[in-house]
Amino acid sequence: MTNPDGKQADIGLIGLAVMGQNLVLNLERNGYTVAVFNRTTSTMTRFVAEHPGKKLIPTETLEDFVASLQRPRRIMLMVKAGWPVDAFIEKLVPLLEPGDILMDGGNSFFQDTERRAKELEGTGILYMGVGVSGGEEGALWGPSIMPGGPQEAWEAVAPLLRAIAAKAPEDGKPCVTYLGPGGAGHYVKMVHNGIEYGDMQLIAEAYDILRKVLGLSAAELAEVFETWNQGELDSYLIEITAKIFRKIDEETGQPLVDLVLDKAHQKGTGKWTSQNAMDVGAPIPTINSAVTGRIISSLKEERVRASAVLPGPETQPYDGDRQALIDAVRDALYASKISAYAQGMALLRMASEEYGYNLDLGEIASIWRAGCIIRARFLNRITEAFNRDAQLTNLLLDEAFRADVIRRLPGWRQVVQLAVAYGVPAPAFSASLAYYDSYRSAQLPANLIQAQRDFFGAHTYERVDKEGVFHTEWE
Repeated sequence: MTNPDGKQADIGLIGLAVMGQNLVLNLERNGYTVAVFNRTTSTMTRFVAEHPGKKLIPTETLEDFVASLQRPRRIMLMVKAGWPVDAFIEKLVPLLEPGDILMDGGNSFFQDTERRAKELEGTGILYMGVGVSGGEEGALWGPSIMPGGPQEAWEAVAPLLRAIAAKAPEDGKPCVTYLGPGGAGHYVKMVHNGIEYGDMQLIAEAYDILRKVLGLSAAELAEVFETWNQGELDSYLIEITAKIFRKIDEETGQPLVDLVLDKAHQKGTGKWTSQNAMDVGAPIPTINSAVTGRIISSLKEERVRASAVLPGPETQPYDGDRQALIDAVRDALYASKISAYAQGMALLRMASEEYGYNLDLGEIASIWRAGCIIRARFLNRITEAFNRDAQLTNLLLDEAFRADVIRRLPGWRQVVQLAVAYGVPAPAFSASLAYYDSYRSAQLPANLIQAQRDFFGAHTYERVDKEGVFHTEWE
């Protein structure tokens, strides 16, 4: 298929799965002519046929695709992370020229993005890792976009990305900003997804406590979450959770959520966040517990067998104030959310120093306010915190967030204690509170651990009463 009228496209997009298709439609709606290519030509042909009159240029070969683009060429890859990205880069490089811009809009691992950028340095091709969050709807109507790579490449694509990005409801600001060199964009997207894992796990644990301790029905849970979404927990994830509880299965007449198998899948970005945090030396126990929670959920058959032989605590029906407990769970959820974001933002700060990204944490929170999965009213307050103190090491130390957490501590501790007493697993709630308690502790029991290390491995230790490094023969 050729381009009969000879018109050249403003941008080309490769990979017409739903995300790619919706980004194309977003670009076209904002005035851009888009060349499209898909490895399976029939997918591309069908997509173009379904959208007659749109400013789309269909191409069947990469040669035609590249030829259809204005110079310098701007290309967005929306293909599966991993070897498919490398395969397309290998095919495209001989067809491109110095100054052309190649953007990977998929969920690539940031170190793969770093490697690809280095491999392309000698060619003059400008390579960008561009995180895109918001799912199918966000891609169509405005996602949060997290670009990294050469500054000159950003300047060339900034008008285009600003046009298609979500706009924050508070000030209309596009939810996109230049994040830094190399893999900075994909790194921030990875941590965004890790925080998303933590957020979802915390919400699931709140749901589990309310249904198992208070016996709330799906309809009652919907009312609770709808009420929560009117306050400080106002967010996309709380909003859709209420809608999930409202959905009735047409076949059975039961709430659909009660019929969904309790096995949560994952694509790997949460795991990458946990693994990288270990490398950087950043504690993110809430995100780690969320990743572990999905893994243990996959062991459905083992859990069913274990449930028949491993007893839980003997408990009586809850006879306390039901509304007071619902309020306590809300407080625990909000305080845990602050703890989780404190961990994620601290990871970004430490990684920025490690990799030389020079990340602006306030700007990152700002571009997450709309379009992305973790969008929430709460993010405005994070931006405000970093505007007050750009060198803030931890959100828990911000005066406003500190006051929020202190006010909710009684309910937070009550809910974690209640979950333990009733045998309801709440690993993310517990990890969030343990992070708070560890971070506020001037002294931890690590002195004993270091003494043990010196005992069996002569690893030495420092002392609190004098300078130096010491070793003791403990026996």
